[in-house]
Amino acid sequence: MKVVLSPGAISGRVTAIPSKSHLHRLLILASLAEKPTLLCFKHSHAEDINATVDCLSELGANIKTVAEGFMVTPVNLRQLPKKAVLPCGESGSTLRFMLPVVCALGTSGEFKMAGRLPERPLAPLDTELTRHGIRLWKPDNNTLCCEGKLTSGDYTLPGNISSQYISGLLMALPLTGISGKVEERNFQNENSSLTVEGQIESADYIAMTLQAMKSFGFAPVIDQNQYKIHSGVGFTSPRETTVEGDWSNAAFWLCAAAMPNVHGTSHSGIEVTGLNIQSAQGDREICAILERIGAQIGDSQRLRLLRVSGGKLRGVEIDARAIPDLVPVLCAVAAVSEGETIIKNAQRLRLKESDRLAATAQVLNLLGANVTEEPDGLRIKGVEKLTGGVVDSWGDHRIAMMAGVASLVCEGSVTITGAQAVRKSYPAFWDDFRALGKEVLVYE
Repeated sequence: MKVVLSPGAISGRVTAIPSKSHLHRLLILASLAEKPTLLCFKHSHAEDINATVDCLSELGANIKTVAEGFMVTPVNLRQLPKKAVLPCGESGSTLRFMLPVVCALGTSGEFKMAGRLPERPLAPLDTELTRHGIRLWKPDNNTLCCEGKLTSGDYTLPGNISSQYISGLLMALPLTGISGKVEERNFQNENSSLTVEGQIESADYIAMTLQAMKSFGFAPVIDQNQYKIHSGVGFTSPRETTVEGDWSNAAFWLCAAAMPNVHGTSHSGIEVTGLNIQSAQGDREICAILERIGAQIGDSQRLRLLRVSGGKLRGVEIDARAIPDLVPVLCAVAAVSEGETIIKNAQRLRLKESDRLAATAQVLNLLGANVTEEPDGLRIKGVEKLTGGVVDSWGDHRIAMMAGVASLVCEGSVTITGAQAVRKSYPAFWDDFRALGKEVLVYE
């Protein structure tokens, strides 16, 4: 799919879509609880969420779309399939969360992967699973197989690799004590521990997992860098819970509002509703970063509304260790900010749906920016405005959306090929862009 974006300003109000990160976790926990759960949110058909729904359905969960969101009838732990084929698509979250869960349930699994997902690392999560009773192998490049039942015990993971490994094990280890020897749901009294070594990157995502688990009646005992997990309880449905608005995707609109106007008419600012200002989502840091850059931000906690408008933007240094998903769109803002912006500690972006450091640099430079790639980040020298042109999404949703935001400061039109990549996390992105006043032409 190709989109063509004409020059022009945008303004208005947009509602944040459901948090993909939050919804992944709630779907998994609801599918493992003892009773049905209603997950409330504005409907989203992001491909990553569909992947998690499909995987849980293969295990026996019944997930129905209803007016309020999803009604989740959990897996019957006494009638688990002996083998399940789990279509992960390109979703790293789905694979990294579901793999330890399937291993803890004792079901043999075939995880089907697409895009760059087979190339993305699983170490050292795979080592810990193997050390605790699991056999893993790849019959072909796009399939990962597991068999065995995860045992309780002591687990260790480094904190600087992927918080998703830690979250996946936190949700899985309470299941290791499941017994199938009686006719009632039963958990044996087994204890496990998960020790996280070194500095934890993306700690807020682990906090989100713990918060979600607490809402399902389970709270690990935390002793400094160790999580102590008792498997004699299981997860308890809250009957109904609400999915938070997504800070990661809302950041595109917040950054768009901060952009200077290069077209002679005035930006009136953009309002984003449906965000929790006190959220555990790490990407809420976007507000503090934009204020450092020079944007004006106001909020109404009562209305769950953020209002952003531009100011005199200046280059800053940004440590991306805890907020990697914000890097592409922040680079679009930096491209037209006075002075130099330095992005550091962003090397993990090379292992996403694309090499996001290379993709961000190439796309912005093609549009007229001055971006230099570094081994672990980017260096951006601000210019007054961009020119426009033709760019490719690199098959990456965040690169496609970044290019859309960058079009706001281009003198000419911007053509984005592979624009369908937004379906991975934000299928309605181009529709919402159009609703804010942007001329968007779509060619299938």
